[in-house]
Amino acid sequence: MKTMDPQSWKQDLPAFREKTEAFYGGALDKAAYKGFSGLYGSYAQKGGKANMLRLRMTAGRVTKEKMAFTAGAIRKYGVSRAHFTTCQTIQLHDLQPKAVYGIMEEALDAGIVTMGGGGDFPRNVMCSPLSGVEQGEYFDVLPWAEAAAEYLMGFIKAEKMPRKLKVGFSNSPANVTHVTYRDLGFAARPDGRFDVYSAGGLGNNPRLGVKVAEGVEPGKILYYIKAMWLTFRTYGNYENRGKARTRYMQDVCGGPEGYAKAYNEKLAEVLASGEDLELSVEPRTVDKAGDGVTVAGPRVIPQKQPGLYTVVWHPIGGQPDVQTLCAVSDALAKIPEAEMRLGPDETAFLINLTGGEAEKLLALTAGGAETVFESSVSCIGGTTCQVGTRDSQGLLHACVAAVREAKLPDGALPRVHISGCPSSCGTHQTGAMGFRGASKLVDGKPQPAFTFFLGGEERQGEETMGRELGVMLEEKIPAFLVELGRTVAASGMDFSAWYQAEPDALERLAVDYLA
Repeated sequence: MKTMDPQSWKQDLPAFREKTEAFYGGALDKAAYKGFSGLYGSYAQKGGKANMLRLRMTAGRVTKEKMAFTAGAIRKYGVSRAHFTTCQTIQLHDLQPKAVYGIMEEALDAGIVTMGGGGDFPRNVMCSPLSGVEQGEYFDVLPWAEAAAEYLMGFIKAEKMPRKLKVGFSNSPANVTHVTYRDLGFAARPDGRFDVYSAGGLGNNPRLGVKVAEGVEPGKILYYIKAMWLTFRTYGNYENRGKARTRYMQDVCGGPEGYAKAYNEKLAEVLASGEDLELSVEPRTVDKAGDGVTVAGPRVIPQKQPGLYTVVWHPIGGQPDVQTLCAVSDALAKIPEAEMRLGPDETAFLINLTGGEAEKLLALTAGGAETVFESSVSCIGGTTCQVGTRDSQGLLHACVAAVREAKLPDGALPRVHISGCPSSCGTHQTGAMGFRGASKLVDGKPQPAFTFFLGGEERQGEETMGRELGVMLEEKIPAFLVELGRTVAASGMDFSAWYQAEPDALERLAVDYLA
């Protein structure tokens, strides 16, 4: 497989500088700039006074070297805000142009490529964050995800696709990367092979993916990726951006069966072409031994490697304090084999720690989410995102404050997913409860509100998109969650057990808030 040298992207950077200067100088409007800058992984934030920059962290893996670069950039350029995204990347926010230019170029020296981080290109390849260290996983899918990412980078300068392409790998039926409803997903099997799903996705008109292949040898996955690219180019909608995602190809091809047939025809073309896309990669081994210190708690996960642990760190809303992020980088630099993994729910996992090392990292990362509810997911929100309708981050922080004040027990509320707009960057359609930015008329005037979704499920074999129940005023949502939490707590059960026992009770409780 041909690989791309990160340094080769430097030749494209002067064009980004030129267009960015034109935008900030008033010679280029925001729509034209957005259409250009996405290729570089950067967009202007709402108001056009600063940029964000998306650092690809392939498969959610943040090595010590990549951590050190990120921390160094934060310190050098005075970055005030970072965000762990639901596509397992790190976004840096509120950047002035000179900072964007510097970080973008210097990142290439650290092996971090921002190119293709936005726009109509293959996005960051996703992977189960604990792949290789998780107890009970089918097998370590991380090496295959990294190889897939390397291959997909070669398509960024190839013939343009209709829209972005999201590819993911899952190591178990937990399906945290939503591979069964991605543009292309590889779901691990107990026999060491993959089942392949395609043409799924969240957002407007969400769809579960179509299973297009079973029992695929891992070494052959690039043939399936090439077939996906060809299928999208052939059947994707180049005329209507609203219908230019892969999930709409199911309708174009006459339904799931028709789509599977069309995809496999492209696969046959790839296999018959004679192109050698065979892969041979090996999982990494963790040779580190424990130190005899036993550690336990809600933020500690024992790894499959005896004596080693993972520390769970979920900053509220996926927005870490940048100084804490830098301190974590400094600490990991001194710990053999340790690294950070990012999850699709904005959680960071600090892996390969002895008991003593885990205790130190637990102390260093204190102050984040302390309950299941506080680990709720939120996109960056409408105060920052150009297309965002509502302030999803503001809503989450208001809800966390209200729930803390009410002193609700852990488990009384589930993890909630909040998106500022229909794009579903907060994955509101796949959570037990979700909210999507909207408006609601009050006395004839539109007021900030969110559409309420209920009953989403991500687990493989049980996948369900949440049902839309109605629109709730933003100001009422914290009170709704507090009342719900108190009701669940009074039952003596956690939310999951309560909802299973009384599936209609939540909808009855929500009626007054949806009115």
